[in-house]
Amino acid sequence: MRPCGPSPWPNLGSRLAEAIPRRNEDTMSFPSDRPSTWFVTGTSRGLGLELVTQLLRRGDNVAATTRSTDRLLAALGDRVDTSRLLPLPLDLADDAAVAQAVAHTVERFGGLDVVVNNAGYGYLAAVEETSPAEVRDMLDVQVVGVWNVLRATVPVLREQKSGHIVNVSSVLGLVSLPGWALYCAGKFALEGISEALAGEVADFGVKVTIVEPGYFRTDFLTRDSLALPAETTDAYPGIREMTENHLNLQGSQLGDPVKGAAAIIERVVSDAEAPLRQVLGSDSHAYASAKIDALRANLDATAQTAPATDHPAA
Repeated sequence: MRPCGPSPWPNLGSRLAEAIPRRNEDTMSFPSDRPSTWFVTGTSRGLGLELVTQLLRRGDNVAATTRSTDRLLAALGDRVDTSRLLPLPLDLADDAAVAQAVAHTVERFGGLDVVVNNAGYGYLAAVEETSPAEVRDMLDVQVVGVWNVLRATVPVLREQKSGHIVNVSSVLGLVSLPGWALYCAGKFALEGISEALAGEVADFGVKVTIVEPGYFRTDFLTRDSLALPAETTDAYPGIREMTENHLNLQGSQLGDPVKGAAAIIERVVSDAEAPLRQVLGSDSHAYASAKIDALRANLDATAQTAPATDHPAA
């Protein structure tokens, strides 16, 4: 349907310019007088595991969801005190199970302060090589799973008028590259959800941060973590080469997950006003900057033709 008459989004430009949702100065999203409680998804490896490790060392309460609590506990080992850990086996696509996990967290720790949507995995294939099942599996984690977590946690934070939601996206939530279409589809959706959510919950003292990492030295690019299509075609030798290059990149990525997790925690703990997006890594910043430049060039090129579809001014 084509809109007609006045814009349905009055003052859209000024709204988008307010990149930092303002909160009531009398509210704080992070507690300073007690251990905080974090609900973190995707915790058995990579950035999620490092987050859990650092949070437990801080003495915070952590509800850590994963498909394999055995793998999570084995990865933590005896490196940290796990008395404040609530490991939760969870299929994020199961909304009832997610709601139960959040309720269990609140019951166990007496509240909830921070939600981190971190679960995800990589996938490299051409668009036409991606099966319906692979599309559903990815979006169940990146979109449906996040939505289930938000549906269960936002009412808790809203009612208490405090809290912080951290949605871990990627620079590929801003930039799309050949071979990454499915992964980018999930991350682009997460960016849109997060932008809308930030505006919705700001008046309740709840903050939202979108984290956009570049390449971090986790196991994200190993054959165990990077999903590949069940069937391929020989029409895309460039994507096959890129896949091998990414697998060979494992172990030499620029980003340090220890520093990345620490930066995320510091952003939340500082409780300071900050931009909606937290860009992690010089590679991420470079990709995002190039996208802004390309988008600006596109807008400039269409500045004269865009108004041609408007109704005449009254």
